[in-house]
Amino acid sequence: MAPYESDDSTTGAGIDDQRAGRRKKAARYIVPVAVTGVAAATIGLVPAIADSGSPDLPEISAEQLIQRIAESDTEQLSGTVKITTDLGLPNLGGLESGLLSGATGSGGDESGSSADPQSKLTALAAGTHTLRVAVDGPDRQKLSLLEDAAEYSVIHNGDDVWGYDSASNEVYHSASAEGAEDGKDVPATPKDFAEEALKAVDDTTSVTVDGTAQVAGRDAYKLVVKPRQSGSTVGQITIAVDSKTYTPLKFTLTPAAGGAAVVDAGFTQVDFARPAASTFDFTPPEGAKVTEESDLPAAGSGSEQPKSEEDFGKGLDGAKVLGEGWNAIAVLDTGGQGVPSGAGAGQFGGFLDSLGDQVSGKFGEGTVFKTRLINALITDDGTVYVGAVTQDALVKAADSGQ
Repeated sequence: MAPYESDDSTTGAGIDDQRAGRRKKAARYIVPVAVTGVAAATIGLVPAIADSGSPDLPEISAEQLIQRIAESDTEQLSGTVKITTDLGLPNLGGLESGLLSGATGSGGDESGSSADPQSKLTALAAGTHTLRVAVDGPDRQKLSLLEDAAEYSVIHNGDDVWGYDSASNEVYHSASAEGAEDGKDVPATPKDFAEEALKAVDDTTSVTVDGTAQVAGRDAYKLVVKPRQSGSTVGQITIAVDSKTYTPLKFTLTPAAGGAAVVDAGFTQVDFARPAASTFDFTPPEGAKVTEESDLPAAGSGSEQPKSEEDFGKGLDGAKVLGEGWNAIAVLDTGGQGVPSGAGAGQFGGFLDSLGDQVSGKFGEGTVFKTRLINALITDDGTVYVGAVTQDALVKAADSGQ
């Protein structure tokens, strides 16, 4: 089937309006994103769900397809999602998982719970995972992460959010709807990933409908989103959109450098019937350790808080953005020192040097830490330049002295 192209710039303004009425409590608990923090949505190794066939569907423009995604009233579904992630992070023998878990402010020790979604779901930042999902409107969702010999589930039902880790028989409970709304709004399904991507659509973006495919046994259009600018690490985003419900069924992000996808999330099975109400019921198993969110220390509290956090936070509050669109670079002044390097840095400095590339320019010297999507330059004076851009773009931004 021949591709259909839209020559007009397409905006995603309608997406925000449609999402606003549906986003409710517990958004931060339904799948972390972005390597969870480095700079905004990033989540592989190979496409998780192979497209099959090229069904003959009525022609549709990119603008029309985006509008129908925005107008889609799908609020009930269940199915199985496969997610593969390959950010190209170095293999630290499991240390990276601990660092990600620590970054969330919770863990499986005495001050937290192994069932806390903020720590447990960081497993999705690498490798291939199978999830079972069920959705019944904005107030009821369930996500189960299937592991080798265990299962982890997050259940949102009204004001209650439950996390259950069968491996440790631990339960996490939050009864604070407001607390959930204050958390990160993060993608949970291909639809969520797609909406995040479409928010970036502006005049720096090319959007086309490039044929059709079958995903999870359903006919779908293939929407392709590409940066028009050079210098971005994003190659293209492909979104398979169901031709009946206009619900995104699969999301794939490939890097400009080529190779395997960085993010690949899609349904292998999907049903748009309303899930049974009992799907969202949960009672802690007998003997399970239950941790209430209200009993945990507030994020950032405790004696381990760095004395320099106030200065660091001040620097983050003053962050500015250079460039626009896909080439945007955030500039942070940490108010501290850069990455230790050289002979005076000892073994720790040598370890950090091995993870990054030493660079220099008009700005002085610094270290670039890279993934397959997000790169960050930390100068010796503690200034951080970060974005989904190439190393050369970061150095150029630092040289500008802005």
